[in-house]
Amino acid sequence: MNKWYQIFHKNTGLSPYVWIVFCILPFYFIVRSSSTFEIVTGVFLVLSFFTCYVLSFVSKGWPVYVWTGLQIAISITMTLLFGYAYFSIFLAFFIGNIQNKAGFISLYTVHLVTAFLTINYGFATSNSMLLTQFPFVLISLIMAILLPINNYNRNKQGKLEGELEDANKRISELVKLEERQRIARDLHDTIGQKLSLIGLKSDLAGRLVNSDPARALTEIQDVRQTARTALKEVRELVTQMRGTRLEDEVLRVQQMLKAAGVEFALQGEPKLENTSLLNENVLSMCLKEAVTNVVKHSRATACTLSIDPSHTDLTIRVEDNGIGLAGRGGFREGNGLRGMKERLEFVNGNLEISASGDGSGTALIIKVPNILNRT
Repeated sequence: MNKWYQIFHKNTGLSPYVWIVFCILPFYFIVRSSSTFEIVTGVFLVLSFFTCYVLSFVSKGWPVYVWTGLQIAISITMTLLFGYAYFSIFLAFFIGNIQNKAGFISLYTVHLVTAFLTINYGFATSNSMLLTQFPFVLISLIMAILLPINNYNRNKQGKLEGELEDANKRISELVKLEERQRIARDLHDTIGQKLSLIGLKSDLAGRLVNSDPARALTEIQDVRQTARTALKEVRELVTQMRGTRLEDEVLRVQQMLKAAGVEFALQGEPKLENTSLLNENVLSMCLKEAVTNVVKHSRATACTLSIDPSHTDLTIRVEDNGIGLAGRGGFREGNGLRGMKERLEFVNGNLEISASGDGSGTALIIKVPNILNRT
């Protein structure tokens, strides 16, 4: 459960002020009573309701249901005595934040049934306060129906997104660990053998320098050649480490989309034959950023990756069926898109964004120059 002081987040607009109005409004209904006893009783009920409301947010386990039950009883009493039916909105908001499915269904059902029966009983007994505010009471009933479900689904989605983010972090850490182990194996196999050979030949040359100078010179030349070979292999190894193959990145984004519940379709061959390692590495980083945007912002259910090589350039198209740029409040170029453009400009590539006006998806077209091998 959220803490009571966490129910309002930053940039909530007018929402907190609306709730403040609902906190003050019951006193208006109470002071209209003619009896001092009724006024005192009403004030006591209002203070008791908000005390239980705060306690229900900060409690855990079975006390949550006790405090919520007391709030339902106070809401019924306030509706029957003073015609104030708007405590049902507070209850609807709180019940939507209950994460336990059985507890949510139980409290949602009890609250909805009691609110419906109480309001209908007030109408049946011609409660003047309820009759004069019929449209607002009807809106309260609608909110009592929809608000808990909306909050429950929103919290569930937030929890799933958090779990997905944690899973992606664990996958990233595992990938880093595997890469470290691969680098360690490559260094051991590439450098370890050469250094051992250099050490043996250096020792042998040291022993032969006086007894057989010609052979010692041959061994030193072998040491020099072995060192050059080792240096060349280290440079090749570092070059491979710096680059990310597109086919490897495709596998990773496929795993990411699968974890996010987005259907993935691949068109074309991700294994590139005529693209430089630098360009392929830039394409891999841009593809990663594009798919990350699809997962985070598009709300898409399907994503298609098209790879189209030609004699002059290589084109990659990432297309989703999400809400499009219009559904995101218009086009705003963030750091991710700017970073993609800067990387592509470095290799004389370019980025195009295609979005339909009806908000039916977005397509990113990435192009880089292609290099053909000539024989």
